[in-house]
Amino acid sequence: MHGFDSRWKDFPDYIIGITKEIWEGRGIGTLNHYYTDDIPVRSPMGISIGNTPVMAATMATLREFPDRTLYGEDVIWSGTPETALLSSHRIVSTATHSHDGLFGKATGKKLTYRIIADCAAKDNAIFDEWLIRDYGGIVRQLGHEPRKFAKKLIKAEGGVDKCAKPFTPEIDVDGGYHSRGNDNEWGKKYASTLSRMMANEFNIIPDHYDRAVLTEYAGSQTGISHGSVNDFWMGLRSSFPNADFKIHHQIGLDGDMLSPRAAIRWSLDGKHDGWGSFGKPTGADIHVMGMCHAEYGPFGNDGSSIRREYALYDEIAIWKQILMQNN
Repeated sequence: MHGFDSRWKDFPDYIIGITKEIWEGRGIGTLNHYYTDDIPVRSPMGISIGNTPVMAATMATLREFPDRTLYGEDVIWSGTPETALLSSHRIVSTATHSHDGLFGKATGKKLTYRIIADCAAKDNAIFDEWLIRDYGGIVRQLGHEPRKFAKKLIKAEGGVDKCAKPFTPEIDVDGGYHSRGNDNEWGKKYASTLSRMMANEFNIIPDHYDRAVLTEYAGSQTGISHGSVNDFWMGLRSSFPNADFKIHHQIGLDGDMLSPRAAIRWSLDGKHDGWGSFGKPTGADIHVMGMCHAEYGPFGNDGSSIRREYALYDEIAIWKQILMQNN
């Protein structure tokens, strides 16, 4: 790859390799090499600039979960080394809650949860990033209820006026990556499916998803078949029925000895004005950052359908926004 160290055979190898080196290899200082000095890292919980806060957060996490592993399930990517490459990296993380930290007193509980990170890279360094950790899945496995945990977090951070503010477009910065992805047919197909469901066309699910579809959703929720798909997406949409749905980035990818697949980064902006996954409507203004991966198979009315779907948003960041406006 032009501009990248020759030890990496391709872009997925680079992404998976440096992730393991930083986290499991404890090469935290290598962030000074692999991340640019002014990189913006956006997550639903907020935005940080530069690799110094990334290193601090990395150390805090590794202290609380010292045996944490990050298994790269897939890297769905687009772009060129000469312009910029974008990886949508899906990770399964395992960890033991061994020390006190952000998630409270050590419980000794073992966790398994997912992460999706969109990273833009050029010249052997990541310069722009979007990241969702399944915090809802983490707190549920530690015995907490997401709404109550968000309330405690606001209090621990000094109350509504002083607590860290979740990410919204108003606080975003230009990190330098401006591509919208690629024009591959699988990205287009998945974008169409999501857009139609967000337009309340949930009747399309049997035509777009295999009857045996396996689902992995926010909150560490594992499911199978159309009911799982309907519950997740309708639960989200019915909480924010009038919110504006936008697709910010889409990738379709064939080959690499894997099924055709797609990665979508999207958002919802609007009010919490409906009953759904987030309870009684409050009228709070909400921004939802979401990321999804889909894998396609040969079954379906038009010869293909989604066989596996992975979709993340951060329940804690959403509850935090609701509670900050309704304290």
